[in-house]
Amino acid sequence: MFKAIVSADTLRETLDSVSVLVDECKIHLDEDGLSIRAVDPANVGMVDLDLGAAAFESYEADGGIIGVNLSRLEDIAGMADTDQLVQLELDEETRKLHIQIDGLEYTLALIDPDSIRQEPDIPDLDLSANVVIEGADIDRSVRAADMVSDHIALGVDAADELFYVDAEGDTDDVHLELTRDDLIDLEAGDAHSLFSLDYLKDMNKAIPKDAEVELELGDEYPVKIHFDIAEAQGHVTYMLAPRIQSD
Repeated sequence: MFKAIVSADTLRETLDSVSVLVDECKIHLDEDGLSIRAVDPANVGMVDLDLGAAAFESYEADGGIIGVNLSRLEDIAGMADTDQLVQLELDEETRKLHIQIDGLEYTLALIDPDSIRQEPDIPDLDLSANVVIEGADIDRSVRAADMVSDHIALGVDAADELFYVDAEGDTDDVHLELTRDDLIDLEAGDAHSLFSLDYLKDMNKAIPKDAEVELELGDEYPVKIHFDIAEAQGHVTYMLAPRIQSD
């Protein structure tokens, strides 16, 4: 059983956080909320999302997994105004999701969860640096790097207690430094890793500009990116594998 009513804004925010990496996913429907974990086809970017029952106007579920085509569900959610409510109800016999938005009714055929890519294990990494930064500063860093390169380096200088972003192009470079005073919080340990900018650009689309974003960084390690959605009733973790730099 699954029946829920949720604001269109919360639904879109949730779907956007996952669809930047994958086209389809499994959604776990538990009593206390829903969860999604997925990895992109290249095994470079992962997402782990939880949305608590309190994020919904009403929520009933007794466990189970459904498979969804994210772009089709996003198209339907996009028909609603921000403040409109979306009603969702699972028909377990037909394995279809019935969706109502202000008199409009949609029936969305679901995907067999067994046909969807296996969910990843998010590794427990011992990362040396922890940075808490505004979403707007992530956006500024990504946009600046995109002007000169298709790669971006994220790092922490423990001695100077600062977080930095580097992007090197064929002719132009970008360097950004944010000191402890510029950041919300900093646990400084030396860290430096190079990442594909395309993936960070996609993830950046889903990060609220007014969010507090936590970055866990190491030396040629994946980065973990954490932020809240749905007025802190939901939480998203991205993990992005680094491009190993040869000497």
